[in-house]
Amino acid sequence: MILRATLCLLCLASPLRAGVPEALTGHILPGYAGFAEAAGDLAEAARQDCTAPALRARYQLAFDAWTVVGDIRMGPSETGALAVVFWPDARGFTPRTLQGFIADQAPVGRDPAAYAEASIAARGLFALEQMLYEAEFAGYAPGSYACALVQTMTADMAAQAQALQDGWRDGFAQVLLSAGGPGNASFLSETEAMAALYTQVMSSLEVTADTRLGRPLGSFDRPRPTRAEAWRAGRSLRNVLLYARAARDLAVTLAPGPLPQTDAALARLEELAGRVSDPGLQDLDDPAARLRLEIVQQQVRTLRDTIGAELGAPLGLSAGFNSADGD
Repeated sequence: MILRATLCLLCLASPLRAGVPEALTGHILPGYAGFAEAAGDLAEAARQDCTAPALRARYQLAFDAWTVVGDIRMGPSETGALAVVFWPDARGFTPRTLQGFIADQAPVGRDPAAYAEASIAARGLFALEQMLYEAEFAGYAPGSYACALVQTMTADMAAQAQALQDGWRDGFAQVLLSAGGPGNASFLSETEAMAALYTQVMSSLEVTADTRLGRPLGSFDRPRPTRAEAWRAGRSLRNVLLYARAARDLAVTLAPGPLPQTDAALARLEELAGRVSDPGLQDLDDPAARLRLEIVQQQVRTLRDTIGAELGAPLGLSAGFNSADGD
């Protein structure tokens, strides 16, 4: 309640101002609340009907909600996000771990509280993607061990979503708001806090260009479409757009005025993405399909550069290190 009142007072006192309070109230805190709600809805749906076809729509909504804040890697999210999105999984740990749990009927798969200690390879959105969309796993019946495992996984993700929301709302938001204040060793000035948030914007777009698009593109002679993010769920391109929109929306909360060039760059990205034929990016052996996706990748980088010129440069901000940079 104290944090909420402080945020409201800050917003009322400076309605034309943009910065850390506006980023929190306008984007970050609502984003984590939205994901917690969507993850909770998915867990409740799994309790009612655990089967893959019954859960796919709720899963898609939960993933949509995650993308609002999914590339924010600071504070509680610096490590907490790994239990939600263990990706890329270059060595295939997720399917192997799930196979082991199912083969052994591992007791942890029936215990949501104990599952918090399970390998992150078997937790979160990408482990659920395997269970709901991969033919090897998705044919399970009600009452089976795999059904109980999915119920446990969704409950575990809902708990993690709530923990992230609580960690931001009840703790780290105040660290950002008190930047430059006595005892704040994390941010020695408000500029440092602004720069940290700006870094999240820029790093997100970099990850989208280099990893979400770069991994499946591979090389011309050797595209790697099955390295696309969430390709089984058919949402690889959707993730590119949603993460780009989230980066733009966070940038807007930091900006002292409109960002018309940024908005135009995002609109252009959405237009170009509309020309991509497969939302799961599985047709990259077709040179025409590859070219269309390379153009999308180039536009993601243009969006990043535009935000840098329109927001970062005027405010004297530069992107620093982000924990996602090492993924």
